[in-house]
Amino acid sequence: MKKTYKIDVDCANCANKMEQAANATEGVKNAVVNFMTLKMQVEFEEGVDRNEVMQLVLANCKNVEDECEIFL
Repeated sequence: MKKTYKIDVDCANCANKMEQAANATEGVKNAVVNFMTLKMQVEFEEGVDRNEVMQLVLANCKNVEDECEIFL
């Protein structure tokens, strides 16, 4: 299942860090961050709770870019 989330991030480099952090999160099959549209598209692994996974994604993104935001 894929879902798109609005994000808030200051620069393209930070968006790239967010994408890498999201892709490193367990339960995420693939994540793509588009800095120009300020959106993150996340494809989840089969059978996971996407709300729990997105809490982990947010925490991982905050570790690499503390001022980023994902609107869940």
